[in-house]
Amino acid sequence: MDVMGDKATLFETGRFVQPSGEEATPDESRDEAADAVETGEAVEEMRLRLAAEAGDVEAVSVLGAMLLRRGDLDGAEPHLRAATAEGDRAAANNLGVLLHQRGYPDEAAGWWRVAAVAGSAAAAHALGRHCRECGDEPAAEYWLRQSAEQGHALGAYALADLLEHRGDAGAERWMRAAAERGHREAAYRLARALDLKDHEQGGELGECGNPSAGGSSAGSSGGRGQDGGAAVRAEAEQWYRQAAARGHRRAALHLGTILEKRGDLKEAGRWYLTSAKDGETRAACALGFLLRDAGDTENAAIWWLRAAQEGDGNAANALGALHAERGQTQTAERWYRAAMDAGDDNGAYNLALLCAEQGRTAQAEQWYRRAAYAGHREAANALAVLLLQGGDTAGAEPWFSKAAEAGSVDAAFNLGILFAGRGEEALALRWYERAAAAGHTEAALQVGIARLRDGDEQEAERHLRCAAGGGSAEAAYRLAAVLDARRPPQPAHELGEIVHEKTECEEWYERAATQGHRRAQVRVGMLAAARGDVVEAARWYRTAAEAGSRNGAFNLGLLLAREGSEPEAAVWWTRAADAGHGRAALRLALVYARRGELAEGQRWADRAVSLGPAEVAERAARLRDALREELSA
Repeated sequence: MDVMGDKATLFETGRFVQPSGEEATPDESRDEAADAVETGEAVEEMRLRLAAEAGDVEAVSVLGAMLLRRGDLDGAEPHLRAATAEGDRAAANNLGVLLHQRGYPDEAAGWWRVAAVAGSAAAAHALGRHCRECGDEPAAEYWLRQSAEQGHALGAYALADLLEHRGDAGAERWMRAAAERGHREAAYRLARALDLKDHEQGGELGECGNPSAGGSSAGSSGGRGQDGGAAVRAEAEQWYRQAAARGHRRAALHLGTILEKRGDLKEAGRWYLTSAKDGETRAACALGFLLRDAGDTENAAIWWLRAAQEGDGNAANALGALHAERGQTQTAERWYRAAMDAGDDNGAYNLALLCAEQGRTAQAEQWYRRAAYAGHREAANALAVLLLQGGDTAGAEPWFSKAAEAGSVDAAFNLGILFAGRGEEALALRWYERAAAAGHTEAALQVGIARLRDGDEQEAERHLRCAAGGGSAEAAYRLAAVLDARRPPQPAHELGEIVHEKTECEEWYERAATQGHRRAQVRVGMLAAARGDVVEAARWYRTAAEAGSRNGAFNLGLLLAREGSEPEAAVWWTRAADAGHGRAALRLALVYARRGELAEGQRWADRAVSLGPAEVAERAARLRDALREELSA
């Protein structure tokens, strides 16, 4: 970090203004000192001139410092030289400042040395920085240490910076000392160092620039106690807060990020706003996301626009997405391109998504490739899907692999599908397991099915539970079936009535049924019918039948027939038979035979023979032959 600057040297004002002999405030606080003496400055200057003319050395020194602060170098120099000649330490330091500003660093260093030897912490700091600029690090360390040990905040900071550059463990002590004395950059850097320490020890680094991230730093890992990790994070937050309160815009950004993760959105927004107003583009972008999440897209767009115009690719992407949602595709495309120009690979990916939605497949492939070659894993997965849809399996596989190896869960699942389609079940299972371990619901279902096929019911149940818990209706149905197969027969009541209590398997059947799983709906209907709830059974059978379930239609027909509604039952059996249900066809054959419509009965009997299964086909064949004989008699 740069430790010298054009205005970094300290002024001293002499004992006339500061009887204790302490040096003036640091350069970063110079504006505060100027505000303090602004009122009545003309009167004060007149008083100092009169005292100086009367031979008061302290007044001469302070008058020179006043003119130097004002920028009147020509007016200040004779006063400072006169006071220096009389041995005034503050004047020697300030003369060095003046000469440094005039462009005479070596002569300035000479006067700083005089003042530093006389005990000026400010001069020792300035001399140390001069030595570092000249490449004399041992001398720089010596003088900066002299300044720091006298309690000088800028001296402590410059020493910490020098030691940190060399990898010296003592850097943190002096950075902390500077921060404790109010140095805002030291406070910020100390907070960042604590964040890094927390990250290295297994915590969460308080990074910025990802404003949509949620959740606070929690717990600990890597062998570190939870309380220790929390203490480090709390101290880091304290230093961020101190630096932010003193106007450090990056500290305000980091503090906002910490607060947002914790859920303190109102305070986070205030710090983002403070940082953004000071020109921090990442804070403007983060504030935009905070406003968007609160439903205020108009103001979000204002802050994103400000950040995007300053080259923030994340903000440009956000603007692109906002305009895309509004159907303003040309404006969206312009902002996505701006994000690309800012070096954000998400711009190319989002532009590809936009092109794909518009059916511009060739352009979508072009932008997916650009983002994928830059390492964007989701772009690599999307490119592979696009190639696979175009029949280029060989071209798709390496992109799926690249995305999966980079951590794309969807790509790992897609590789499983790819290998399963080739009959390479072992490879498919490996990728399904990888995706399932990362929380992919459908992958967990596929692993569960594979384990069931292998006879490993325990592992199958574990994966099916994960998938069912993740919302997979098929997994809920298969889990219910596994549990159903284990269920012992229902115990009989002492009066001969079956006692029915809802079991876990029924709950999973119902969950799958409510998600639209047709076989689960039929099964829930059967369970309702078994406990005598005809209305509930009919509701589920009808739901399944109307969704296209032939078993649902057949069972609904049975229920209606038992309730005396055979004509309506025939309607549902017809639907089931037309969908290939052999038992429904046999039922229709019997219905028409009883009605005396022998030809129609024979037709449905023929259909039942062809549909099966074997038991149904045998019975249907006997009925068909009997009807044929009756028709030919």
